[in-house]
Amino acid sequence: MTDQDKLKHKAAEEAVKHIESGMVLGFGTGSTFNHVLSILSEKLKTGELENIIGVPSSEKTFTLAEKLNIPCETLAEYPSLDLTIDGADEVDNKLNLIKGGGGALLREKIIAQASKKYIIIVDESKLSENLGEKWAVPIETIKIALEVETNYLQSLGAEVKLRMNKDNEPFITDEGNYILDANFGRIRNPKKLAKKLNKRAGIVEHGLFLGMADLVIVASDKGIRSLVK
Repeated sequence: MTDQDKLKHKAAEEAVKHIESGMVLGFGTGSTFNHVLSILSEKLKTGELENIIGVPSSEKTFTLAEKLNIPCETLAEYPSLDLTIDGADEVDNKLNLIKGGGGALLREKIIAQASKKYIIIVDESKLSENLGEKWAVPIETIKIALEVETNYLQSLGAEVKLRMNKDNEPFITDEGNYILDANFGRIRNPKKLAKKLNKRAGIVEHGLFLGMADLVIVASDKGIRSLVK
């Protein structure tokens, strides 16, 4: 386990303390959240936690949860969630987030909005003063709108790249869409940018998660700290 993985694991351990038996949980996506699944699986095996149901935000998370014998359902069965835990690609000093590095931003946002509490876990490398300092904004785009929305994002000053998979083919989301990674640089007014993106018919969803996190758990070499909205 790398040093960064150790920090992710520590953050995950802290987040799992918020889980209680009988909860319906939203499951995030990505390498950080996978530590939560590992820890949760052990607690279910030992009986420390019981009657947990998870609602995964991606097919990858669903597959891993199944392998770890964690019961999963969908939002159709459980449209209201007690708690969602997830990672983030970048967190600013107001607890706004950039998410979508794993390609599941649409489902992640839907699940977050369906949750009574939303906890984000990160290592300290993900913190920044302003969003965009370290990460481009993932933009999930309908296929036929690829060129139109690429041009639009460029008109806003972004450097835009179509996300590719390991086979050097366009990455396809679980909902069958493309992702454009739009690098705006430092985003001075994320609310204004989000409002512009929300108006675009070809943009299904974007990776700006603003004012959504209730708690951000940050792991560093100095220990764990909690940032509260």
